[in-house]
Amino acid sequence: MNVVDSSGWLEYFADAPNADFFAPMIENTDELIVPVISLYEVFKRILQQRDENEAWQAIAAMQQGQVVELTSSIALSAAKISATLKIPMADSLILATARAYQATLWTQDADFAPLPEVKYIKK
Repeated sequence: MNVVDSSGWLEYFADAPNADFFAPMIENTDELIVPVISLYEVFKRILQQRDENEAWQAIAAMQQGQVVELTSSIALSAAKISATLKIPMADSLILATARAYQATLWTQDADFAPLPEVKYIKK
C-alpha cells in the first residue's frame, strides 16, 4: 500500500519535475491510500492557485484511491508522532495514516526523509 503526501499530489497535478516519482503510486489506485487531510490540503492549494473546477477535478482523481477518514486512533497516533518528531499536525496525520495501513509514504518533505517507511525525493 502507498500514501502520497500532499506535496506529491500537487507535484503530480502540476506535472512538475518530480511528477514522475509520484505517478506510479498515484496511478496504481488499487494500492493507494488517501488520508482525508490530503484532500483538504490539495483542494485548498489548487483553489488558491487555479480555480474551483480544477480543484474538484483533482479531488475526483484522488478519490480513485481508498480515502481514509480521520479516526480517533489515527488522531492519537498522529499526536504522538507530532510530539516525538516535532512535525506539524497535517504531516503527522498523513504519517499516522500510512502507519495504520502499513503503507509506504511517498514525499518530497525533508522532515520524513530519515524514516524507514518513507520514499523521499528532494524537491
